[in-house]
Amino acid sequence: MALVGIGGAPNGSPTGAGRRVRDIHRARMRRFAPIALLLACAACAHANAVEQGVFTKGELRIALGPLPAGWRPIGVEGADLAFRDDEREGSALFDVRCDAPGQDAPLSILTEDLIMGTTERDIESQKVLPFDSREALHTVLRAKLDGVPMQYDIYVIKKDGCVYDLVYVAPPSRFPSGSGDFERFAAGVHTLSRPTSAEGARSQPSRDP
Repeated sequence: MALVGIGGAPNGSPTGAGRRVRDIHRARMRRFAPIALLLACAACAHANAVEQGVFTKGELRIALGPLPAGWRPIGVEGADLAFRDDEREGSALFDVRCDAPGQDAPLSILTEDLIMGTTERDIESQKVLPFDSREALHTVLRAKLDGVPMQYDIYVIKKDGCVYDLVYVAPPSRFPSGSGDFERFAAGVHTLSRPTSAEGARSQPSRDP
């Protein structure tokens, strides 16, 4: 008798439903991976640049808020933009993905993806806010990653078939002095032009494996 796994066909080949589950899982892991790498990337080299406060990804053009003078651009695989806040031992991340598997999930689930692997979570606030003519889920929490206490400020937005992730993370003792800069950066984010197709949003080469 041929064995059939969950979502699978005989001989272990995934069915359409199985492939969707697999793709969603991979997409969720790809959204978490940059956060973990961000915390280990204090000395990473500069990768992406922002021109005159505008980030471009294929046909997608996004205005960003003011970049604090103390934020140093770094390269983090799987993230569009990342910065190191050396003074506060913190890091910030900006990433946008369009038409990726699983992005139709609620904002709360998409936020959960970003803190996958953390323990002892203490959510200080979580609320829905207007953001760039849509809604964002804004979450501030404390958690441990690999046993190290950290504090997170997270925005997750869905707009025009894309998911936007904005994250700031720092040790709890340093977090309050850096979160204001991040909030100003996040408040300035808005779309200048949107992709006319899924391919247009993905035309920039991805660094995902």
